[in-house]
Order: sequence, then C-alpha cells, then structure tokens
Amino acid sequence: MKHYRASLRQGTHKTKSRTEVAGSGKKLWKQKGTGRARIGSVRSPLWRHGYTVHGPQPRSYDYAFPRKKLLGALRSALAAKLADGKLTVVDTLELKEAKTKLYRAALTKLDVTRTALLVENSKTLTPALVLGARNLKGVELVLNNEVHPYDLLRYERAIFSKAAIEQIAEMLEKNASRRSAGHKLAAETEAA
Repeated sequence: MKHYRASLRQGTHKTKSRTEVAGSGKKLWKQKGTGRARIGSVRSPLWRHGYTVHGPQPRSYDYAFPRKKLLGALRSALAAKLADGKLTVVDTLELKEAKTKLYRAALTKLDVTRTALLVENSKTLTPALVLGARNLKGVELVLNNEVHPYDLLRYERAIFSKAAIEQIAEMLEKNASRRSAGHKLAAETEAA
C-alpha cells in the first residue's frame, strides 16, 4: 500500500536555490569596520527574500518493489475478499447496451451498495463495457493485469469476469514461491 501511494505522489514541490533567486551579488558593505554583521549578498538565506538552504526539489517518490512480494500481497488480498464474501465471479461483464443505467441495475442485483472494482480480461474488454461503467460513482474498471492489492483493499466489493479470474489464478500459480510448493508437496506425501 505504501509503495502504491508513494508512486501516486506528484513530487512537484520546489524552493529556489542560490542560483535561482533574484537579486544582486554585490557585497552590501565592507567586511570590517562598520560594527555590523558581515554580509556578502542581499539574497542570503538568513534574510527575507533569500534563497532556501536544502529545500525540497522536484523528484519522483516511486521506488522498485519486489514482484514476489506484490504477488503475495495480491494473493492475500484476494483470499481476504473471498473469506469476507466480497468477491464475485460472473461469466462476463458485458451487457447488451452501453448504458450506465443498465450497469447500475446489474450491480444492484449483485448487491453492490457502496464501491466496487470491476476486473475484466484485456482480450474480452469492449468499448461498450468502458462506456457503460465509466460514469458510475464508486465503481472502477481495471484490466486483470493491472489489478493491484491496493485496489482490492480500497473497494468494498470485487467483481471479476470468469476469464479475468482464471488468468490471475494462472499467473499467481506460476509465480508461487518454491517454498510454498515444497510445503504443498510435503503435505501431499504425509496424506498419502
């Protein structure tokens, strides 16, 4: 979750450094003999309208996150949704017309009262589905290869098409850690 939220940050904060702030570079008074503090520039960081020392500069907050950890989090989030009874699998998300009213009625039949995440396979995604679901409040349509654990936690209900959940299950099975596969093999040999 922290990684996902960090990647959403714009990082456009900025303060002016010594080279960017406006003002003369002339020494205001001589170094010694005046009784005042020594000063080299009118744009000193100690003075008003001066530059900022070590201030924020534009940067990206995104960082690399281990793929196995991401897939483990996705597996865990799917299991939690399934245990709570908040995961629904339908044959297809496609309706006869691209009407928002029809999609709202279909979601009401599926007992969606608050927010929902619709997950569709990229091969079966049609413009009609995008047009019908895009204007629904609290509903987001994502592809199965774009679904993130944060999305599953953020939305109350998750509705997957059959093709999408099959492809996600295949991907999670293919990328399962060897350790869990070893535990499964040991459990099977003990049972036999």
